[in-house]
Amino acid sequence: MRPAPTLRSRPDHRGARDVALALLLGLFVMACGDSAPDADSANGSDDAATAADPAQELPSAITGNGGELEGSDLQYVEGDALTTGYLAVPDGDGPFPALIIIHEWNGLQDRVRQLADDFADEGYVTLAADLFQGRTGSNPQENMALVREARADQPAMIANLNAAVAYLKGRSDVTGRVGAMGWCFGGGVALSFGLDGENHEATAIFYGQLVDDPEVVARLDHEVYGTFGALDNGPSPESVAAFEAALRAAGVENDLHIYDDVDHGFWLRVDGDPEVRTAPAADAWQRLKAYLERTLG
Repeated sequence: MRPAPTLRSRPDHRGARDVALALLLGLFVMACGDSAPDADSANGSDDAATAADPAQELPSAITGNGGELEGSDLQYVEGDALTTGYLAVPDGDGPFPALIIIHEWNGLQDRVRQLADDFADEGYVTLAADLFQGRTGSNPQENMALVREARADQPAMIANLNAAVAYLKGRSDVTGRVGAMGWCFGGGVALSFGLDGENHEATAIFYGQLVDDPEVVARLDHEVYGTFGALDNGPSPESVAAFEAALRAAGVENDLHIYDDVDHGFWLRVDGDPEVRTAPAADAWQRLKAYLERTLG
């Protein structure tokens, strides 16, 4: 990966296999509590912004400038009328690669829906999953109650995402290649799904709960992407290093990167501290686009 100022990079490694769920969603609670609230504030610069501004390259949702929702609600789990995801589809006939994006601990909020629209603009049929059956939290206590309920039935959570994959792969406008990504709680779930879910080709983790057992991570059968903050404690840089060591030992290809001067939640909410977060978020975005092109394109 190219060097970038004020960034701490981790090297690539190479990789192997699929299946298993374990030890993944535990200690993210404190870290998720550090995230800014899901306020979609207008923080946009106007005509003074230039193409050279890194913020201009970022998805509009994560800078607080997401527009009106362009997608549609979708009930994608058979027999479950409460689980309601959000589907965003690119213009044109396709076929397109597909993404499942997984919300944070407060449930499927509009910022994640707006981000699904942004990924559709990038050429991905994007399904924002709903792991809380349509419910959202408005404070840490409500969020944690929803997380505990979901974690109490992890097979159902994986089945939910398997249903999302089946739906996307069944669409005529999808190439058949599907990736999954998430943030905080959703980052840990994305890794769980990479280990234990049905066939998909990419896993992207943004500061989610990690694993450090080489025998577990060896079950991954595709390259893994990860973006983390040096000031985060969930996961800490030490946890990222242990995860990287496990991937290396298992021979799993990866693109992991720890960014200096940023903490938990920095990528999804660049508008929380644009002066500090914009440059690392832009670098993480370029890495993510290259990763998705490699694995899904």
